[in-house]
Amino acid sequence: MCRSSTTPCSFRRSQARATPATRARCPPRKLEGLCRTLFMAAPLLKEDPNLTLNGVKVADYYRHQLALLVDPKSPSYIRPRAQNGGPSQILVEFGGLGVALFAAPEVLWDPLPQATKDALAATMLSYGDGPTVPQNWRYFNIFILSFFESRGYQVNKPLLEEYLQKQLTHYDGQGWYNDAPTYDYYSMWAFQMYGRLWSEYYGHQHYPEIAAKLNENFAPLRDTYPYQFGRDGHLIMWGRSITYRFAAVVPFPLMGLRPAADTNFGWMRRIASGAMLQFLQHPDFLEDNVPTLGFYGSFEPAVQPYSCRGSVYWMAKAFLGLLVPADSPFWTATENEGAWATPALAKGTVFNKFEPGPNILITDYPNTGAAELRAPCHQDSSDPYRGDENYNRLSYNSAFPWQADGPNGEVAMNYVFKNKDSKWEPLRLYTFKKFEDGVYYRDAVLETDKNVQLHLAEMPLPNGILRVDVGQSPAATDLRLGHYALPKLAGTIRRSTRKVGSYTAQIIDNGTYQLALVPLSGWSETQVVDATGLHPAAIQSTVLNAVGTTSPNHHPVVFSTLLLWKKSGEKWTNKEMLPVKNIHYDAQSGIITLTMANGQKKTIKH
Repeated sequence: MCRSSTTPCSFRRSQARATPATRARCPPRKLEGLCRTLFMAAPLLKEDPNLTLNGVKVADYYRHQLALLVDPKSPSYIRPRAQNGGPSQILVEFGGLGVALFAAPEVLWDPLPQATKDALAATMLSYGDGPTVPQNWRYFNIFILSFFESRGYQVNKPLLEEYLQKQLTHYDGQGWYNDAPTYDYYSMWAFQMYGRLWSEYYGHQHYPEIAAKLNENFAPLRDTYPYQFGRDGHLIMWGRSITYRFAAVVPFPLMGLRPAADTNFGWMRRIASGAMLQFLQHPDFLEDNVPTLGFYGSFEPAVQPYSCRGSVYWMAKAFLGLLVPADSPFWTATENEGAWATPALAKGTVFNKFEPGPNILITDYPNTGAAELRAPCHQDSSDPYRGDENYNRLSYNSAFPWQADGPNGEVAMNYVFKNKDSKWEPLRLYTFKKFEDGVYYRDAVLETDKNVQLHLAEMPLPNGILRVDVGQSPAATDLRLGHYALPKLAGTIRRSTRKVGSYTAQIIDNGTYQLALVPLSGWSETQVVDATGLHPAAIQSTVLNAVGTTSPNHHPVVFSTLLLWKKSGEKWTNKEMLPVKNIHYDAQSGIITLTMANGQKKTIKH
């Protein structure tokens, strides 16, 4: 913590998986506390340079800390990058510092003594004018080089221009950049945010063609990104560094910098407010008055190996929206629910928005107000940041944050297979096929045995998902499919069964939501599975699992399942619980014909 007007911000380590506080790691950890809290402080200081908190003059505090970075006698001293030094966490934080210096130079930079400025320039440029990681990290170099060039220092402009051009190659459409190789919130809180602010502070003046391209890539967000949030603005738990939480909303206020006339700014601000309140109002969000490493509270399975306690202040990027002028329509428009209040998202319907660049499917469910995301990730377990539940779930839902896998086959919203080592292994390697007639198709193989295959097809319904998946393997292999999981919030999670047609539905209810699993074909049984320490919202949780076995000799098996939900207390009709009357599989053609309860026929062509 910041104990006085002169001590740097440091935060108590709270989890085993977080980066340890070794002596070598201390300066970068302190740098994170300094640079990431500036995302919040810089806009406040720009508005009020005399801001005082707890008796500390905030501007004096940060200027003092900046001077310590270049004082060899200080424990906060950052050594210049060695001549053969590679990219490091220091580059990340200096890039963030470049954002703050651009945002409020009159408070953070201009008052510094010239000797301090020159020393900071030499140290920061030693990192900016150097190697980087070929993904969103290039923006850290770009901001360092751009800021100091704008202040009259000699910088490596050919390297700046090279990194700018390379960043543009990551754009894949519909507002999405790939972070080499995945899609996640780094597209928003890194690529889009940095591109927008760099254009505003430097690019439009010095590189107008690149700035125009970045703004062109930013423009689709107003028509795509809002659908990825629930009606209440809640954020989907998805992707690495989820501990940064509501940093993901920063593109919404930044739309107000150069407002497009056809933007529903009231909806944009409603989402930003809702996502922030999702966490700020949660009782487990703070520990020692510092945001926890996790999602709501501390949650070890979601913590990345590179994270330390101060890392969470990346979420303060949301407050960079305060740099948007007060007369911007983002601030003056009346908050509203946007598309959720239109006939397109009427109760009893389901709304799909497919984005063909990244092959992401966004689904909105008006009956519950939840948003859902599907993306084809292909990352094996050797990736310490992406080969896990952050990416490998079949879908991600704003109402049901992902539950981690357990050692005994406990699984939520994914398949697990009993592999050759007799361990339960989840699907990780997906290949997108198509989105057609309301059905999202992917193929998947087991990482440790590519001969174990699933052809996946899922159809979002008003109250859940119909899965029609075809499994093939050389030998009989045990598998399990999980529904979303429910946290135990208060009392007990109620269990019940219900006969629907010739099927038996398993139902669980935690007082907020109820989930139902109806095994239509291929399954031997369903189980209600309790778990401990696997859910981000509670220590205890419960999930519904379907259990089955593939046939040997690559004989296809149709694993068809209804994964349904409603709010607690709402009644199920038979049509809601069994929206499909018949499933016919033509083994010769491989075509599956569905007869729905409303008489409509659907064809599944894997």
